[in-house]
Amino acid sequence: MTTKRQSILPIGILAGIAATLLVLGANAQSSFASLLYAASALPILIAGLGWGNRAAIVGILTAAALGAVLVSPLFALAMAIFTLIPAGWLSHLANLARPATELGGPDNLMAWYPISDILLHLCGLVTIAVIALGVVIGYGPELTGQMVDAMMLSLQTQEPAFAPDPASLAQTKAMIVLMLPLVQGGIWVMLLFAAFYIAVRIVSRSGRALRPREDMPSALRMNRHAIFIFLAGIVLTFVGGVPAMIGAVICGTFGAGFLMAGFASIHFRSQGKDWRLPVLVLCYLSSMLLLPAIIILVLGLSDTRRTIALTPARGPINPNENKN
Repeated sequence: MTTKRQSILPIGILAGIAATLLVLGANAQSSFASLLYAASALPILIAGLGWGNRAAIVGILTAAALGAVLVSPLFALAMAIFTLIPAGWLSHLANLARPATELGGPDNLMAWYPISDILLHLCGLVTIAVIALGVVIGYGPELTGQMVDAMMLSLQTQEPAFAPDPASLAQTKAMIVLMLPLVQGGIWVMLLFAAFYIAVRIVSRSGRALRPREDMPSALRMNRHAIFIFLAGIVLTFVGGVPAMIGAVICGTFGAGFLMAGFASIHFRSQGKDWRLPVLVLCYLSSMLLLPAIIILVLGLSDTRRTIALTPARGPINPNENKN
């Protein structure tokens, strides 16, 4: 037990140092800032998936402490809320398991926490993080109005003849105030899930994975309860004011979850088909347009389920394998 604890501590510290360096690199290199920020979740995910909750917690505390010392406590808090804590929580959920007999299965198998529920948690965590960021920076019509005015001023500087219509300008400001949180929340969900997927593959190849590697095309779906949250977000966007901005965040985060589930469904349905590659390429390219993206999202909405991975029980349950 002492040897195990001694190995967990340096792994967690190294994960925290790596996560901090990636976030600092994102601040220094704005071109790849989003990718580097999302990549900062990888060390924590790898530590948690391969060495358990203690390693992930040590990594989060190490990164937060370094961020507070090297930059500021506010920087450390933002880093923890947006990447470190979600990464640690996802690794914790992924390691949860219980005897399959509790679900009506065979007595010699373990049932692992469903990917659909992990994705549901991720959407909820990012929703809370984006709303918290909006509260801290005072996000609202005034802030986005200043951003739009600055862009218009820049365009007028380049094109002196450019004169925006006041009605169109007001409509643009009203649209931007909802589009920014929607897009930011959606992109962040997809980037963090991509980090989770990469971490799962890395840990599986290393042989340290506590959870078996699953076939994502068949396992990646959204929990059916997420439909009601997504619909509530759509309704809130029509209310106006602060509720509309919260609804936009929900639409972005949970919409991204259903979009990824739609793509996974397409991958699953096209397995073994001769037309698989051209169809997948076409779907990914066309998803950059609004209508094809909505169609794929609707496919994700129509195919909600909880796929539970079952593996043979290997002796006593791991300390990280709690009831889901």
